Amino acid sequence: MKNLQKVEFHCHTLVSKDSLVRPEDLLERCRRKHIDRVVITDHNSTAAAEFAQRLDPERVIVGEEIMTQQGEILAAYVQEEIPAGLPALEVIDRLRQQSAFISVSHPFDQMRNGHWQIDDLLQIAPLVDAIETFNARCMLPGYNAQAEHFAKTHHLSGTAGSDAHALFELGTATVLVEPFKNADELRSKIARAEFKTHLSPGWVHLYSRYAVWRKRIAPPGTFRLK
Repeated sequence: MKNLQKVEFHCHTLVSKDSLVRPEDLLERCRRKHIDRVVITDHNSTAAAEFAQRLDPERVIVGEEIMTQQGEILAAYVQEEIPAGLPALEVIDRLRQQSAFISVSHPFDQMRNGHWQIDDLLQIAPLVDAIETFNARCMLPGYNAQAEHFAKTHHLSGTAGSDAHALFELGTATVLVEPFKNADELRSKIARAEFKTHLSPGWVHLYSRYAVWRKRIAPPGTFRLK
């Protein structure tokens, strides 16, 4: 029997504007769901991922979901946080200088900010390691099918993630992959990975809207890392 690790590639914490999840609670849920590795990918921030990695260095991989001028990039093994709003090619160049693992978030999901125009996606395809071919929060399955077709056409590996903004979503979509210690090992093994995926119900997006509203009315400092 193969020795595979269960990996959550895409999830958020209270550092993201649309999540209330505390890193400590996320780690506890990972343990309960037997998630061996988790890439914490907050929007344009590595703060919570770095915080969580100090708490559980064997489980946590520092990641970031970066909003570029063209669409969102999903990165793992980020060593230096990258701000939002830069050209995609500059973001990829900065990530490659860090030897980060580079994927592309829900590239065809036109119902969300951060989806990609095909010409822009074609331009970056030779420069990334993978495409997120399954995102559990895509409301239409066709968006994931398009991403999978694009990845296969351009000989790119796929990743899958729950895109969890709430604890109950964590682990909805995971990747089973041979053990790896760094981005280079992940790059070499991801093509042989197996997916374990389910779509989340469409109403999970209401939780994100609630999180945004809750932060607006909360006293300053309520939702911060401790």
